[in-house]
Amino acid sequence: MILAALAAAFLAPARIPANAQSKAFNLGRWMQTQTALLQELNRSYVDSLPVERMQKAGIDAMLATLDPYTIWVPEEENEDFELMISHTYGGIGAIIWKPEKDGPVFINEPYEGSPAALAGLRCGDEIHFIDGATVVGLTATEASSRMKGKPGTKVNFKVKRVYTGEMEDITITRRKIHLPNVEYYGILEDGRTGYVLLSGFTEGAASEVREAVKALQKQGMKELVLDLRGNGGGVLQEAVEIVGLFVPKGTVAVTSKGNGFTKEEAYVTPSEPLSTTLPLVVMVDSGSASASEIVAGALQDCDRATIMGARTFGKGLVQSVRPMPFGGQLKVTTAKYYIPSGRCVQAIDYSHRNEDGSVGHIPDSLTHEFKTLHGRTVRDGGGITPDVEIKGREYSRLAYALSYGGVIEHYTIEYCRAHESIAPIADYHFDDYEGFIKFALGSEFDARTSAMASYDRMVEDLRKDGLEESFAAELSALKARLDMDKEAFLRLKKDEIIPLIEQEIVSRYYFQKGAVLMHLRYDDALRQALKSPRI
Repeated sequence: MILAALAAAFLAPARIPANAQSKAFNLGRWMQTQTALLQELNRSYVDSLPVERMQKAGIDAMLATLDPYTIWVPEEENEDFELMISHTYGGIGAIIWKPEKDGPVFINEPYEGSPAALAGLRCGDEIHFIDGATVVGLTATEASSRMKGKPGTKVNFKVKRVYTGEMEDITITRRKIHLPNVEYYGILEDGRTGYVLLSGFTEGAASEVREAVKALQKQGMKELVLDLRGNGGGVLQEAVEIVGLFVPKGTVAVTSKGNGFTKEEAYVTPSEPLSTTLPLVVMVDSGSASASEIVAGALQDCDRATIMGARTFGKGLVQSVRPMPFGGQLKVTTAKYYIPSGRCVQAIDYSHRNEDGSVGHIPDSLTHEFKTLHGRTVRDGGGITPDVEIKGREYSRLAYALSYGGVIEHYTIEYCRAHESIAPIADYHFDDYEGFIKFALGSEFDARTSAMASYDRMVEDLRKDGLEESFAAELSALKARLDMDKEAFLRLKKDEIIPLIEQEIVSRYYFQKGAVLMHLRYDDALRQALKSPRI
């Protein structure tokens, strides 16, 4: 009787929901089709198949149909992936610059306290040999790879010193380099407001914030500004712990919800707070994403902080890393997260996005109302809407071209080569803009105004439609009005460009903290925040 019952259980068809059967069938059909297609290509295609390139392109295209954050990382890219998610690597701790493949490697910016800095390497020093091998012929990436290695191992350099011109042999012991999450903290000019600039959420971020806040409390801080502008996020648990610095232990900071196979999970603050009454301002912008949105959103929902700035990016998706065959890894979206009011900060869809990828305008009719702890109304639809909206500084197309085109960075290195020291940060003011203009005029970059770039796009569209000749006279007149000489444009934007140059220069002498202090000199949004009312 028992054997008959067991046999019946094994032979009876499993009761699988119809949608699961359909899903399994479609997946099986797709896998068989893909295998058959590749086998036939391998057998019949006229040339040898570029298998590795096909594999990478095929997987990337497949995952791109899901969301922007699910990616496959092949084994050879694991090191770069690890640096991206942990801000940690084994090396000497310096940013390098190699303008020519057949030239030397320049030290661009050593990190404060790094093996490179402790060995006395300065911006402008030239590396000619690494472990006895010339750097001539190497790309910047190849040279960087030779400098990296297991912490505790040594790497030998032959360096031409920037200020003496002498060649020196320098041996540096590699170390585990961890880029800090807290780039700067200190008391602002008013003597009462603490300021913490958090740029990432890698492992240890919460501990760094905790130590910064404790230090500021000892200095007599009466109010705290936590700056999350431009912070693209990171580890969810670090965000939960940072929320826990300011709310009671056991507070639900965020809840993740996946598909039917992934259980709902609530993340509660794990430790006693530093303070539940310290006045708190959190600054955000369109670059504040993911873990930044958890912190800002949870503190807003708990009515624990005043959120100031611009609407955040709108990324409410949780990624997990799964091992793949042959040493690869899959970073896959496994859940959406919901902050305490019950709203999800994920954009309603990926089409309502601005040029920078942040969430665009979503009509209220497509969103839902939620309530904070004290009954204030907040909405979903994508991102965190600040309690106090403050418009950040807008930069011209020229400023972006000079920055991202490397012109300011290249000039900074040349400036450092000519100046062994500069004044203290508080007293330093860049006073050679004419020299910069001369340097920039000899550099390649796109110096068009935004209006001129739009004009060029319009002309191209008219050409495609066969209408360019019909509007020739009007186009010529418009171009004459819009076109601006490169030098004239540089002079026009002097007040906008000088702060960018100063930040780059100061960072080479006073490291990243110096750059932050220089940025604070011109941070109008922060000044507006300090004057704005709190909730």
